[in-house]
Amino acid sequence: MREGGDTRRGESGNPSVTEKDGLAEGLIPKLFNSVPVLNDAASYVAQTTSYFTRFLSDRSVDPKSREPRSSALYEEELVTFPSGEPVATTATTSGDRNSSAAQSIVSESPEAAIAAPAVHSEVSRTTVEDSSGHSSGLQLSNNTGGNGMSIFQGLIDRALRTVRGSADDIGWLQRASGMPPVEDGTERFVEILEDIRHGIHKLPDSVVYLLVPGLFSNHGPLYFVDTKTRFSKMGLACHIAKIHSEASVEKNAREIKEYVEEIYWGAGKRVLILGHSKGGVDAAAALSLYWSDLREKVAGLALAQSPYGGTPIASDILREGQLGDYVNVRKLMEILICKLIKGDMQALEDLTYEKRKKFLMQHQLPAELPVVSFHTEASISPAVLATLSRVAHAELPAPLSTAQAAKLPVVIPLGAAMAACAQLLQIRYKEKSDGLVTCRDAEVPGSTVVHPKRKLDHAWMVYSSLNNDTSEADASQVCEALLTLLVEVGQKKRHQLTSKDE
Repeated sequence: MREGGDTRRGESGNPSVTEKDGLAEGLIPKLFNSVPVLNDAASYVAQTTSYFTRFLSDRSVDPKSREPRSSALYEEELVTFPSGEPVATTATTSGDRNSSAAQSIVSESPEAAIAAPAVHSEVSRTTVEDSSGHSSGLQLSNNTGGNGMSIFQGLIDRALRTVRGSADDIGWLQRASGMPPVEDGTERFVEILEDIRHGIHKLPDSVVYLLVPGLFSNHGPLYFVDTKTRFSKMGLACHIAKIHSEASVEKNAREIKEYVEEIYWGAGKRVLILGHSKGGVDAAAALSLYWSDLREKVAGLALAQSPYGGTPIASDILREGQLGDYVNVRKLMEILICKLIKGDMQALEDLTYEKRKKFLMQHQLPAELPVVSFHTEASISPAVLATLSRVAHAELPAPLSTAQAAKLPVVIPLGAAMAACAQLLQIRYKEKSDGLVTCRDAEVPGSTVVHPKRKLDHAWMVYSSLNNDTSEADASQVCEALLTLLVEVGQKKRHQLTSKDE
C-alpha cells in the first residue's frame, strides 16, 4: 500500500481508483477536458451532492461542542463559493477544527451563492493530505460553487415564476398609492338603460360620438356596426375610428388625436369617445399624451372592457417562464400578428403589466376629464359553449328568381372561447373576468365604474349574437347608456370645478 508522501500530484488517493482502474489517471481527465458537456455534468452532480452533504454532515455535529463525533470516520469536502468564502473545511484527525467553519454551513444561504456570478466549474483530481499524511480523495476545485447551484436554483425560480404568473400584478392599480378613488355608477347606469329600452333617449346632438375599436378590429367587419347604425337612426353624428388596431398604443394614440382634431374642426362640436378593449387604452393614451391639444375638443371618455391596468392573458403569453414558453403560444402569436395580419407585436406587448405600469407611471389621465369605465364577468356555464357570434356576412350570387343577393352570416364560437379563458383565469388566479380582462384591471382610477350583474363576455359588446334575448338590452343600447352616463358625469364634474373656482 502506498504511503501518503509517495502519492503523486494529480493521482487519486483512493486505492479503488489508483490500483483497480489503470485508465482512470490518464483517460478520464482527458475525457472530461475534451468533452465540456461531460465536465459540466460531472460538476453539476458533484455540486448537488455537496449541497445535500453539507446538511447531512451538519447533523453529525454535536450541537454543544460543535465538534465532529468521529472525525476519523468521515471527511468533508472543501466547497468554495464564487465569493471565495469557504463553506466547510476539510476534516483533520487532530479534531481542532474551527467552530465557525461548521456554523457557516447553516448560516450560508443558497441565495447568497446564487447572487454571485456563475463561474465555469471543473473537476480537479488533486489530492488533499491531512496532518497524518493520508489522502482525502477526489476534491472540487475552488471555482465549482456557482454553476450547479445556479442551475438548480434557476430551475426553482423558473418554476415559481410559472406558478405565480400574474398573481402579483392583477389589480395593481387599486393598490398603487396616490391613485384617486373610483365611484360606483352601476345603479344609475341600470336606470338609464331601462329608460332607453322604453324609448327614452337623452344623448345630446351637440357632440360627435367617436367609437374606437380594439385589437383585431380590422378583421371584424361588423365591429361596432350595430351601434353606429343605431346612433345614425337617432340623428346623432357617429364615427368609427379607422385605426390600425394591431399597432402600438402610442402610434394609435397619435392617430386618434388626429381623428379628434379633424372631427372638431369639421363639425365644430366636441367629441365623446367610447373605446372598447385595446381601443379604450389607445384613446386614454391619446388624451394623456396630447391633453394640451385636446382639452377643448374632448368632452369625455368611456372605456368598455379595457385592460387599462394590463391583462394576464398578454402577460402570460409574452412573459419569460410563463405559458408562452412551454406551448409556443408566443411564437404562434408572432406568426398570427406579424405574418398573417401584418401587425406589430408591440400591440400585444403594450397590454402586459410591465408596459402598462411603465406608461401609467409617466402618463396619467387628466383629473378634469370625465371618465366612465365598464367591466363585466363572462358566464362559464356549459350552455355558453353553444353560443355563436356573427362577426361578418357573406354575400352569395343573386338567384334567378330575385334581384337581391343572399346574405349568410359568418359565425364563430366567440362565446365558448371567452368562457374557456374566463374559467382559466378563475381557476388559476381566482379572478373574475370577461374572458380577457379581469374586472379589477378594467377599473380606471378616478372614474365612475359600472359593473352590471348580467353575464357578458368580452366579445359581446361589439358583435351581434345569433340568439339575442329580446328581454335583455343589446350591445348598442348598452353603449348608448354608457355614453349617456358619461354626459351626466361630465355635467357633474364641470359643476364641481365651477363651485371650487368660486
